[in-house]
Amino acid sequence: MIAVKICGLTRTGDAAQAVTAGAAYVGAIMAGGPRVLTLDQARAVLGPRRHEVQRVVVFGDHHPDDVIVTIQKLDLDIAQLHGACTPATIDAIRLATGRAVWPVLRIAGTLLPANAAALGAAAGAVVLDAHVVGQLGGTGVALDWSGLQNAVAALRAAVPGIRVILAGGLRPANVIDAIRLLSPDVVDVSSGVECESGVKDPMLVEQFVAAVRSAAGMLQ
Repeated sequence: MIAVKICGLTRTGDAAQAVTAGAAYVGAIMAGGPRVLTLDQARAVLGPRRHEVQRVVVFGDHHPDDVIVTIQKLDLDIAQLHGACTPATIDAIRLATGRAVWPVLRIAGTLLPANAAALGAAAGAVVLDAHVVGQLGGTGVALDWSGLQNAVAALRAAVPGIRVILAGGLRPANVIDAIRLLSPDVVDVSSGVECESGVKDPMLVEQFVAAVRSAAGMLQ
């Protein structure tokens, strides 16, 4: 199955609806931008750890120690790192917290960053997102999925078992094509299911999840 992550959540009701609709991951942003939350706000929106959903916070250029403290204070499942990071950073966070780390590869064009395999090997997963100058995510800009097929296949060959999380400009109308071309393990959506910045549209969330399930069925 291909899992769904609903990110950029700013309201507790939206997070609850995302889980009800079938999201396996819910995400809050502490990296900046219009959807940025404080620690207390993220705690309220994501709620406690529970069996049916994993909770993710998106970090920017935070010091690893700050990431570790936030993971511990919020009892997070996953830290998603949009800022610069190294395999050593990933190892340090995982060792200190016992929780997963998702490094983000910010992509412009059809090539992955030179350190993609090293980061993927350290974390066991990578997030593919569009590189937009001055913004760390939630831009609504889609990747060149067809053009990235060879690069993603090479990454999977270099790091067997790596999990690929696909972000960047996904929405109900295009997620099937993205899945068909890149076969991600997780699809990560924020602005593509909003009626306004930071406010999720329940109908769009349900349509997105339904489209992902449809695409997963086609791949079986």
